[in-house]
Amino acid sequence: QVQPVESGGGLVQPGGSLRLSCVVSGSDFRLRFMAWYRQAPEKQREFVAHIATGGVTNYADSVKGRFTISRDNDKNTVILQMNNLRPEDTAVYYCYGSGFASWGQGTQVTVSS
Repeated sequence: QVQPVESGGGLVQPGGSLRLSCVVSGSDFRLRFMAWYRQAPEKQREFVAHIATGGVTNYADSVKGRFTISRDNDKNTVILQMNNLRPEDTAVYYCYGSGFASWGQGTQVTVSS
């Protein structure tokens, strides 16, 4: 069963940056459509960004121009570079891919002064 493992979260001040990583088990990572989602306290999980197998990307309006999603198929890894972070970006961040049967544990991002 494919299981993502997210890392890279932490506490950062407004305007700061974080780089999230997600490592995915299995040999067919390059065939998977990958995405990042987030869930803030008492809110529903929401889409953040996705990257297709060919590298085409898409972003939620709230993060456009600040976040960048990328993938390294040789390392089975998808990255979310987050710049100019805001308090409203505080959430648990999850990666998810096509064919996944479950979510991972996520990684907590807290933006606060």
